[in-house]
This record gives sequence, structure tokens and C-alpha cells, in this order.
Amino acid sequence: MDTLELAAYGPVIPVIVLQRVADAVPMARALVAGGVRVLEVTLRTPVGLACIEAIAREVPEAVVGAGTIRSAADARAAKAAGSRFGVSPGYTAAVGAACREAGLPLLPGVATAGEVMTAMADGLSFLKFFPATAAGGIPMLKALAGPYPDISFCPTGGISVETAPQFLALPNVKVCGGSWLTPQDAVDAGDWGRITALARAASALRR
Repeated sequence: MDTLELAAYGPVIPVIVLQRVADAVPMARALVAGGVRVLEVTLRTPVGLACIEAIAREVPEAVVGAGTIRSAADARAAKAAGSRFGVSPGYTAAVGAACREAGLPLLPGVATAGEVMTAMADGLSFLKFFPATAAGGIPMLKALAGPYPDISFCPTGGISVETAPQFLALPNVKVCGGSWLTPQDAVDAGDWGRITALARAASALRR
């Protein structure tokens, strides 16, 4: 899979942090019910891999991937758990090579022009701009469009349902990432209806 294909599923990729494996499947089903099929489950918690494995097994209509890929070991473990793609907060050639070796399509994180060129040198042209708001937001993405007209971005970090349309309006933005679709209090309460509603609202956003 080319990671750019992820953008065809909808305008927002949820960035998911799960504390309990038991929440993974009902949360994934709630997102899919709202029209959100691409799910980035981060490896920020000890249960991240187990959650990916559960979603891959129980919710086949979801396209589940692993976020916070920081090492070759992360890439191999994510692939073994059933991840269909990986997302990294930054980029190194070693992580890129590990993902290629594992057969894990990578959406690599960049925040500067130099990091864009590093990713380009390894043949990557669809990049995660992270942390989007802190790294310059819309003005930075507009600035990057000049020297890199052939590069597309998925801005993630500090984006909300209110600001997402502004990012999606940029020609070099194909999709954006956001944590607002799975608020921790809703997950803790098992309020899957609220998550479906948030997913439906996100799916309604258009580039």
C-alpha cells in the first residue's frame, strides 16, 4: 500500500492513545460506524501493540496502523501485530530502511525543510508534518509548498475540528491527523456513541 492511499478514505486520521486493550475493538467499531476507517493507534502506551492486534483481528473493515514508530524494533513489532502502515514522529534513514524491510508503508514525521529533504532522499513524498501547530502551522505549510511542490503532507498535532478545514484547504495537504476524535473521557466512560458522532463530523469535513 502507498500511504497516500490513506487520504482516499476520508479527511481525518484519528491519532489514538489507548490505555486498555478492552477499549480497542469497541472504539474502532465506533469510529468505523462514523465513517472513519483509517486508525492510527500510537505505541505511546504498553498496550498499543495488543490494541492494534485486536483491531486487526476483530475489525477487518478498519485500516489500522501504528503511530510513534521510533526504531527498527517498533517497525517489526507493528508489522507483526497486523499494522497496515506506520507513522513516525520524526524521520531517520534507519527507521525508513526498517519499515521497507518489514514491508510496512511509512508516513514519516517532518518539521523542517531539511527533514523533508532527508525523507525525499529515501523516496518518500507523503509526509506527516508534526507537531503541526507548534512547528509553524499553516504559514509553514504554505512556505514548504514553494520549494517542494511535489510533496504532500498530513499535518498532525494541535489540530481541532475547528481548525482542520483551514489545513485541509491547502493544496499540499491531503488529510490531517487529530486526537479530538477519541477524547480520553469518552473512552474511559465507554461513550462510543459520542465517538461515532465525532467521527461522523470529521468525515463531513472536505478538502
